[in-house]
Amino acid sequence: MGEQQPLIDPEFLEILACPACHASLELHGDRLICTGCGRRYRIEDGIPILLVDEAEPPPEPGR
Repeated sequence: MGEQQPLIDPEFLEILACPACHASLELHGDRLICTGCGRRYRIEDGIPILLVDEAEPPPEPGR
């Protein structure tokens, strides 16, 4: 057993942007989180699902 591979190639992550606000995305666990609007996009089999309609909304303030 070797090192666990990241869900997304770091070089690929650098070029991804949020489809809603065009801000950069950061990998947190098994989700990509937008640094601008806070939407969370899931990753399935190493492929980010960057569909605004399927994104999890940002957390409400105070939660």
